[in-house]
Amino acid sequence: MDISVYAILLYAGMVAGFVVVNLALTHLLSPNKRTAVKQMPYESGMDPVGDARQPFDVKFYIVAILFLVFDVELLFLYPWAVSAYIDDASGVPAGLRDTVFGVMLVFMATLAIAYVYAWRKGVFKWR
Repeated sequence: MDISVYAILLYAGMVAGFVVVNLALTHLLSPNKRTAVKQMPYESGMDPVGDARQPFDVKFYIVAILFLVFDVELLFLYPWAVSAYIDDASGVPAGLRDTVFGVMLVFMATLAIAYVYAWRKGVFKWR
């Protein structure tokens, strides 16, 4: 085995040992007073009121779905923007740059249509 493999194994062992020692010390040295206040569920600094099983308003789901749609858009755009016009072999080949650019324009147009549709339906208005 190479010396670097031993170094990596030593480092991994030290990290695992550090984690185990810290967890054990935290468990042994922490105060264990159980009070009614400590046993209450934490709700962003507010006292919990009512039943936790009540249904959410559909607005929350729509906002979450829209976030995912437009977040995925950025996940597709960023690698293309970084590698589109690099001159070395790691980017998009020169013969395909126009085709890839056209595909990205179609992708952006599809997302723009989805955005306008959601806007017209009043999804972005918080009633």
